Amino acid sequence: MKTGAWRRLLQQEDLNFLLTNRIPRIALTRAMGRFSKIRNPWLARLSIAVWRLFTDLDLSDAKQQRFASLHDCFTRELVPGARPVSMEADVLCSPSDCIVGECGTVQAGRVYQAKGFPYRMAELFGPTQDSSEFEGGTYLTLRLTSAMYHRFHAPHDATLEHVTYLSGDTWNVNPVALKRVERLFCRNERAVLRLRLAQDQQPLAIVAVAAVLVASIRLHALDVLLHLRWAGPHELPCDARVHKGQELGWFEHGSTLIVFVPPGFALAEGVHTGRRLRMGEPLLRRVAATAPSTAGHAAGAASGPA
Repeated sequence: MKTGAWRRLLQQEDLNFLLTNRIPRIALTRAMGRFSKIRNPWLARLSIAVWRLFTDLDLSDAKQQRFASLHDCFTRELVPGARPVSMEADVLCSPSDCIVGECGTVQAGRVYQAKGFPYRMAELFGPTQDSSEFEGGTYLTLRLTSAMYHRFHAPHDATLEHVTYLSGDTWNVNPVALKRVERLFCRNERAVLRLRLAQDQQPLAIVAVAAVLVASIRLHALDVLLHLRWAGPHELPCDARVHKGQELGWFEHGSTLIVFVPPGFALAEGVHTGRRLRMGEPLLRRVAATAPSTAGHAAGAASGPA
């Protein structure tokens, strides 16, 4: 069967949902994690060739062109300068290559994963976290497909103050599943990154949601690999200063980032649902001066062990 035929087959919603969700998700995710780390260049080359049958995988800007394992390809670095970063002071840049999903205003602590499918920020952030400082602010869902560059970066100069890790399921996070599984993001494994912008001390949150065949998140600020078997503390205070465009971490396949900002920001020009962005392109822009937030944030709200 030709490549295009394979892709058209998987675009059929019922079949796509069946193949990527009605499966032993956690068992396959763990098996994929072990398989992807087998260090055999020939196996890696064959796996990448199969991967290309189903996706538009482009490795032309990868720092290395030969990979010892499939994992090395998933988590590849790029050649220097491959992702120019918008350095405008009032712009928050996209933290990753992505397709923009649902975006809008946080209202009564509620946001949407798809039309008619709301979920509550309090459930997404977890019981130890206070999400009230984002009420009336803006949220954006950024989907990373499996073929995309999987590393994510700081949208602006900031301090990473706290990470909350929440274990969970591994549903696919593609549009087909988002239209069928209620509160999907609140069910999946995820890490809530709480940051504070250096310029004006405004809060910023990035929720990294893992998915089927992923379930593994690495953050440079923490010397741990967050995954389904992680038995350590789930509340992880930190004090890591990052600059705009600096790498924060990576997923080990494809997944989703959900970005939250308080009132005083708006979508950058041209940003809308369905838009493809590259890391470093404008995502949000300040639209009004706002006083530094004094509301309690993640580190103060955390009740788990350090």
